Amino acid sequence: MFENYNINDSFRGIWDKLAEWLDALILNLPNFILAILVFGIFIFIAKYAAKLIDKLLRAKGSQDSIRQITTKVIKVVIILIGFFVALGLLNLDKVLTTVLASAGVVGLAIGLALQGTLNNTFSGVFLSFLPQLQIGDWIDTNGYSGEVIEVSLRNIIIKEADNNFVVIPNSKIIEQPFKNFSRTTRSRVMLDCGVAYSSDLEMVETLTKDTIAKLFPPRGNEEVEFMYQKFGDSSINFVVRFWADVSNIRDVLMAKNKAVISLKKAFDKNDVNIPFPIRTIDFRNKPTTNITGL
Repeated sequence: MFENYNINDSFRGIWDKLAEWLDALILNLPNFILAILVFGIFIFIAKYAAKLIDKLLRAKGSQDSIRQITTKVIKVVIILIGFFVALGLLNLDKVLTTVLASAGVVGLAIGLALQGTLNNTFSGVFLSFLPQLQIGDWIDTNGYSGEVIEVSLRNIIIKEADNNFVVIPNSKIIEQPFKNFSRTTRSRVMLDCGVAYSSDLEMVETLTKDTIAKLFPPRGNEEVEFMYQKFGDSSINFVVRFWADVSNIRDVLMAKNKAVISLKKAFDKNDVNIPFPIRTIDFRNKPTTNITGL
């Protein structure tokens, strides 16, 4: 009899609990439907807001990495707002607090586990909005030089002059200095040379500066600079610095190529000798042999 009483009491308790849940579900059904509708609307808004932002960024000529990051961030933010609004409509404030706390703990654990990856990701976000580094620029960094082909959330890809691609993690670009040849339309080119010790140094200086100035006319405050550097083994060495329209390594090499050809012709025409390394053997001191004991 006692066992039957306990079983009936248990079933009665379960039934009362189910009835309580059913009553709560019926009472909150409008809020539940409204929460689903609101969350669906926010998903719809996120989708088309991302498309609108993508079109606006395309119209402004923003690079692919900026568009991708911006649209993804906007979509995630709008969906999260919709999720929290839906929870508020269901009067699940405690659940919302628990979700936020759990998200913080999970985020901390993921951040510690993926520290290197997240470093590259945040570096990629920074590089995407960095005006000093754009797709198509020619940069020199981490021992590599080439054209920037892609900037992603993990790495950048550059194409070197030999047509090979180099993948560099974003954190390496942030931590190491890089040189961007494409940010300026004109740069100073430096060319080293040397003339024979018998040369008229003042004449060589004037001839070099005039030749370079005709080939690469200075603009504004620009000027052709000439400086003798040192007494070399077989020549007096100098450097000439001039301005040219260069935006990558190839342009620099082409400018030096033109300068070398023009200077060689000018030196030949004016009997200026560019010596090559020589060795002089002095035979004036002849060895002597003393023969004794004969």
